[in-house]
Amino acid sequence: MPMRSEPAASTLTTFTAADGENLAVQDWPLPEGEPQHGTVLLVHGLGEHVGRYDHVARRLNDWGFAVRGYDQYGHGESGGPRGGLTHDTRLLDDLADMVDATRARMPAGQPLVLLGHSMGGLVAARFVAMNLRPVDALVLSSPALDPGLNAVQKLLLATLPRIAPNLRVGNGLDARYLSHDPAVPAAYLADPLCHDRISGRLARFIAQGGPATVARAAHWRVPTLLLWAGSDRLVNPAGSRAFAAAAPKAAVQSHCFEPLYHEIFNESPELAEPVFDRLRQWLQKI
Repeated sequence: MPMRSEPAASTLTTFTAADGENLAVQDWPLPEGEPQHGTVLLVHGLGEHVGRYDHVARRLNDWGFAVRGYDQYGHGESGGPRGGLTHDTRLLDDLADMVDATRARMPAGQPLVLLGHSMGGLVAARFVAMNLRPVDALVLSSPALDPGLNAVQKLLLATLPRIAPNLRVGNGLDARYLSHDPAVPAAYLADPLCHDRISGRLARFIAQGGPATVARAAHWRVPTLLLWAGSDRLVNPAGSRAFAAAAPKAAVQSHCFEPLYHEIFNESPELAEPVFDRLRQWLQKI
């Protein structure tokens, strides 16, 4: 077996969105001379940042994909108050900007794949459902298609975004349930680029966007791989189940990893490896 080239260093740059806000962008290019099969654009989840996906990007590089990711507005090293949102479609608008900029630098004829996790999975799926830009394929990791709101949270969402859309409160996520690997929640809590804030406007986007996306599942056309954790305690797995049941099997392949917690790519090695295997097999067919 021929030896692979040493991995190329990732680069961190600043992208100026259409409204002038700065978004931090990280690129994981393939080593010079390595054949490229396509590009994967990563969309991270609530309260985190794309730097947490370095190990995922390196796997994708090994499989022949260049990788780009960005810190969403109000997250990581991008602009905006932590967990804030300037307007309801802000995250979708930013993704459209990133898709346009990524397409412009890609080799002609190669596929662009969106890979979104949790809230990022919702953003990517909503983006595809609304047909904001053409993409060639979509991967959803534990997408927030059903936030699992209780009665009190539903009551707050009925009033808070209207009277105080920019008020930011704790997001209520319990880091213990990110992964069975105790090092993962420990690193998350110690990471200065992670936060626990969410605004009323962002909460409304998540609460409304999930059901609206599931409602479009029967009309899905973009090749999609849906992977979710059956033991997820941070988003309700019922959203993914409902989407998988309604979506055309010709367009959407899905798999529930029953014992896993929310961050399926960050689980302990024996639990995460089947997730990576499923992703690799699916990407090879694009």
